[in-house]
Amino acid sequence: MECQRAFFRSGVTRSVAFRRSQLQSLLEMLVTHEKDLLDALHADLRKNPQEAYASEIGFLLGEIRHALRHLHGWMKPVCRRAPILAWPSRASIRQEPYGVALIIGPWNYPLQLLLSPLIGAIAAGNCVVLKPSEFAPHTAELIARMIHDTFPAEYISVVQGGQSTAEALLREKFDTIFFTGSTQTGRAVMAAAARNLTPVTLELGGKSPCIVCADAPLEIAARRIAWGKFMNAGQTCVAPDYVLVDHRVAAAFLTTLQQVLREFYGENPQQNPDYGRIINRRHFDRLADYLAQGNIAHGGHLDADDLYIDPTILTETPMTSPVMQEEIFGPILPIFEFQDMDELLATLAEKPSPLALYLFTHDQNTQENVLSATRSGGVCINDTITHILGKDLPFGGVGESGMGAYHGRASFDCFSHRRSVLNRSLLSDPMFRYPPQRTSLNTLKRILRIFGTG
Repeated sequence: MECQRAFFRSGVTRSVAFRRSQLQSLLEMLVTHEKDLLDALHADLRKNPQEAYASEIGFLLGEIRHALRHLHGWMKPVCRRAPILAWPSRASIRQEPYGVALIIGPWNYPLQLLLSPLIGAIAAGNCVVLKPSEFAPHTAELIARMIHDTFPAEYISVVQGGQSTAEALLREKFDTIFFTGSTQTGRAVMAAAARNLTPVTLELGGKSPCIVCADAPLEIAARRIAWGKFMNAGQTCVAPDYVLVDHRVAAAFLTTLQQVLREFYGENPQQNPDYGRIINRRHFDRLADYLAQGNIAHGGHLDADDLYIDPTILTETPMTSPVMQEEIFGPILPIFEFQDMDELLATLAEKPSPLALYLFTHDQNTQENVLSATRSGGVCINDTITHILGKDLPFGGVGESGMGAYHGRASFDCFSHRRSVLNRSLLSDPMFRYPPQRTSLNTLKRILRIFGTG
């Protein structure tokens, strides 16, 4: 911490040339170690190369290239109108780095969700301490080696360890903290940050609902829902957590979804190289308990030794059961029927705000009604997951699903302090604002109204 704070105070991280060179080094690091990263992700989560590259390495390369293209423009001060009472003067907003940042990553996308915020931190001119998840040990160890070989420790360093290590880091006085993980742990992070009044960005989760209306093309909806739900064996923070289907098409949708899963993963998904595994035995046991909380309409096979759980569909699940009270974060998809859209939206409005909400319908009035009646971090209409891919769409939660946002320009803003600067001329200095008062109260009110300051 002392070394990083001294390095930051030296001012070397502030120049556009330095930031660009570090982003380029990060890009080259990922390209050079592509095979090693694919092997580590397979060892931790059994990710196939295509999925691992697209969702982790390729995603990061796109973010870095976007930052390199736009960094100079992001760093420029933004002119603002100065108050008339300060005339003549100039006003601007400068984007300045916070200082030393702590980034704590999760295990489900252990590369992307640790290094994507790092891109914003580098672009904004910060020094960074990275804490990878101990539950993805192969990826964490590789990240530590790569960062050590690429960046000086006084600029970017990696600290490995478990919960006690994270707690020790949170006792330090960082200038900003970025955390991705569960809502429960997010509360602990925020409480620790409050001791030093450290600003935090929390990327959490929640139970992201998916609504399928009667007018939606069922085959397309089923494919897009299955893709979003079962990639990474369901261990995705924005995966559809449960599906709400119009009762008029519920039976047809279920049949279609079953067929899509057979097309995606075959009759024996355990033998399919495109299907991943659960991260560890603790999460496996948690998910296995959910299978008894409804009727298994598809899948349901388990293999504890292989940390394998079938892509599984549940029906007739009680809303009060644990599987509907907790974020599933696994390959289990409960399906429910709904009768009336207004009643459904009223029910959703009473639940904690999820990280994502999905809606399948052609009807624009329905789309607008759902947007107006619900609250969520993001919304994706007629697809799943893809709303987080846009470089110009900030990604983040609201309420219990988090606070703050990143991706693209939002990542730069996330690690920057917006510093307002007013620079007034010394050539004139009207005396009316100084004591003794030279104007009546009524005259002062008229002047302030005219100048738009009162």
